[in-house]
Amino acid sequence: MQRAQTVVFGGSALDRAADLRGKDRHLQEALAAGAGVLPVWRGKPLITGSPETGDVALAFRGASHPVLAEAEEAPVLLGRDAGGGLLFAADMSGWVPDDVDEAQVGAFIDRSVQRHPSETGSGAGFAELRGIMAALSPRDAELAATARGLLQWHATHRHCARCGGASAPVQAGWQRRCETCGAGHFPRTDPVVIMLITRGDRVLVGRSPGWPERMYSLLAGFVEPGETVEDAVRREVLEESGVRVGAVRYLASQPWPFPASLMLGCHGIAETTAITVDPAELEDARWVGRSEMLEVFMGRHPEISGARQGAIAHFLLREWLADRLDPEAALPPPK
Repeated sequence: MQRAQTVVFGGSALDRAADLRGKDRHLQEALAAGAGVLPVWRGKPLITGSPETGDVALAFRGASHPVLAEAEEAPVLLGRDAGGGLLFAADMSGWVPDDVDEAQVGAFIDRSVQRHPSETGSGAGFAELRGIMAALSPRDAELAATARGLLQWHATHRHCARCGGASAPVQAGWQRRCETCGAGHFPRTDPVVIMLITRGDRVLVGRSPGWPERMYSLLAGFVEPGETVEDAVRREVLEESGVRVGAVRYLASQPWPFPASLMLGCHGIAETTAITVDPAELEDARWVGRSEMLEVFMGRHPEISGARQGAIAHFLLREWLADRLDPEAALPPPK
């Protein structure tokens, strides 16, 4: 679709330097020479600035910087910067801040910032990526998503899925190899459909239990084995809301490292409008017209606050509201 590359976390054309992943000596030399390493604490990248001022940037550090002394494994390779230098990321989740609020860290909305003692005076701190993603440059957003996704995978896949033995990172962090049976394992990405379901001048939105008060977004769900993207759209919408969907077309995608999804944005045309909510999936679902959605985007709706800025749901709703979707493809509804 038009403007699809403007989705946050995608479109910066990052050179991921796959040709260097097996060249350990070259990578060690780059680190020793001062290549940038992004410290990440419990999924939160080190940043400077704040979303309020709009000057957020990732804070890369040299491998010898004290903040990286907390890292338990070697840095993973993210790619090359614009000048050809290499960029890495390191997980330092083993560090325990003196004043960490465990109830806040990892919450749906985490506004806490953790500051390592070695960063005193720099203004840098660890911030939740969902809260800063819309304020990052396209390149920083892609680097942060890559770092978070890779490091989270390493943290949760330390044992072989074949034999249960311990595994270790290889290929600059883009693979793990079992130390017992030699099996190779690769970073996981789960396909998720997220659906802009329309009927005339209305769009279907819903809210999940546990979401912040008044928050509504587009319906979404995982693609199941043996299922096409189009069928996943129809099944998920029917299961969650009782609405039947006919023609479906792909619009745009977004890496979503919370923890490891690829959001596949689709446009579906509803064939029915009656809503029957599955309470195990949704707390509520409703049809919203264009004028009402405009009130949502302007922050004036009395009952609905929209999807967070930077999420693909926000992007798709904004494009629909502005009538910037491509002309509908001539797809016949399923028989």
